[in-house]
Amino acid sequence: MVEFGLLNWIIVACYAIGSLMLGVFLSRRVKTAEHYYLGDRTTPWWAIGLSVMATYVGALSFLGGPAWAYTEGFSVIFIHINYPIAIFIVISVFLPFFYNSGVATIYEYLERRFGKLSRGVMSAIFLFGNIAYSGIMLYTTALVIEFVTGIDVVMAIWIVSAIAVTYTLLGGISAVIWTDVIQSVILFIGAVILLLLLLDALPLPLWQTLGELKAAGKTNPFDTSTDPSRVSTIWTGIVAMSIYHVVVYGVNQMMVQRTLAAKSLGDAKKAYILMGYAAFFIFALFFLLGLLLNAFYQGAEFENGNTIMLEFVALADIPGVMGLITVAIVAAAMSSLDSSLNSMATVTTIDFYQQYLKPHKTSQHYLQASRIFTVVWGFLIVGPAIIFTGSDGSVLEVLSKLGSFFVGAKLSMYFLGFYSKHTTERGLLVGVAAGFATLWYVEYHMAIAWPWYCAIGGLVSLVVGWSSSIVIDGFQEEFHPYTVQGQKRLFEENGWPIKKDGWYVLPGKIDPSSYGLLAFFIACLASLYALQALL
Repeated sequence: MVEFGLLNWIIVACYAIGSLMLGVFLSRRVKTAEHYYLGDRTTPWWAIGLSVMATYVGALSFLGGPAWAYTEGFSVIFIHINYPIAIFIVISVFLPFFYNSGVATIYEYLERRFGKLSRGVMSAIFLFGNIAYSGIMLYTTALVIEFVTGIDVVMAIWIVSAIAVTYTLLGGISAVIWTDVIQSVILFIGAVILLLLLLDALPLPLWQTLGELKAAGKTNPFDTSTDPSRVSTIWTGIVAMSIYHVVVYGVNQMMVQRTLAAKSLGDAKKAYILMGYAAFFIFALFFLLGLLLNAFYQGAEFENGNTIMLEFVALADIPGVMGLITVAIVAAAMSSLDSSLNSMATVTTIDFYQQYLKPHKTSQHYLQASRIFTVVWGFLIVGPAIIFTGSDGSVLEVLSKLGSFFVGAKLSMYFLGFYSKHTTERGLLVGVAAGFATLWYVEYHMAIAWPWYCAIGGLVSLVVGWSSSIVIDGFQEEFHPYTVQGQKRLFEENGWPIKKDGWYVLPGKIDPSSYGLLAFFIACLASLYALQALL
């Protein structure tokens, strides 16, 4: 605990009150369940893009990113350098399927392509994974509050959950997006403040500090090791984690739901492209903070690595700065937590409640149900948060490893849905089960780093799912309408335009501006190489 002071409390209180007031203001627009899920589809693309950024970057990166680089060095940048590749694929294939269909949950696509059971399985996987995800978010935020105020971590978990539930409950997806916009700005300001404080506190000039870090082997991002047990190599970054992030942005309801609230498919693509360009700079900043902290503390070990930045801010002892950093971290966590709660409520209402329990009710009925489910999930995620209080490793790495277990199943279901002619629901589910069984074996019996779990689980699920479909149901005569080839046939038969407002709406077509993402990826690699050579 540090001496927090009145000024810091005022800053934190202003943020909390402002978030709740925004939720109250936006609640006036929420009249139907559709408004709760998708808003009124007038949200500008840049706001959606900032919301996507704030959600995935979040408090895990603000605390866990520097903690990870502190111990592992700058090679961890390769875990997050692949966003341009992932976004390139997602906006070319995934978004057109989801946006054109007018769905509120992306799992409805699976029912149209395969059947109700596959939709239910994937919806359940999403909810199960997000319970843990949200629990880590709560824990991260509570860790900060405990450190700066001395409030018991469990009590802090309940307080944060209550605030996030309240404004999400009131304003729905619109409240989520616009609070995320504000939170992304606060997050960036907080990171810049920390960088400036560190630069001022370093005993040596920046360039000399980086030189010493290079001599210690901390600055080299190009770990070319082929050891499969190593986490942050160029191979895991370019291959395994590209697959991972395709799934994160392509078949994650929490991310895609924002794009479904865009004015047009073109706006949805632009929102994602913004993330594709910005992510590298954001994560490079967080990992640079970790390197500089390592230099400042000379590699000293901490009882909990996730508090390294907080320890530094407390040491700086500048009036108001601890309050600003606290708000930045809490805002980052809230931006992920509110998104998770809204998406879980949406999936629960549409994919389970409306599908199986109350199929023919009014939109107002489903709106009330969604709000009730928001409260229910806000209560349920407290349990995992309390469990994670025993964790002392980087929360960013913990979350990434947890998510990697589910990536293979998601990848196989959608990839086979988009491109396979012969895959059927029964074979698909056999493949998903085989993928999970394989990952269980790998985790407990093989020394393989978690980034490869997505590739291993995905490959097993793809091969087993496709072959099992043929064994069980035989070869299919033609492509399903919800495959890329099937969509192409439908567009041709109906004379539909493949472009609207200068953007392709036909799945599988690549927009000219998308190639800029690939060029940017190459530029990132070149800049990292040049920087390492110059140090």
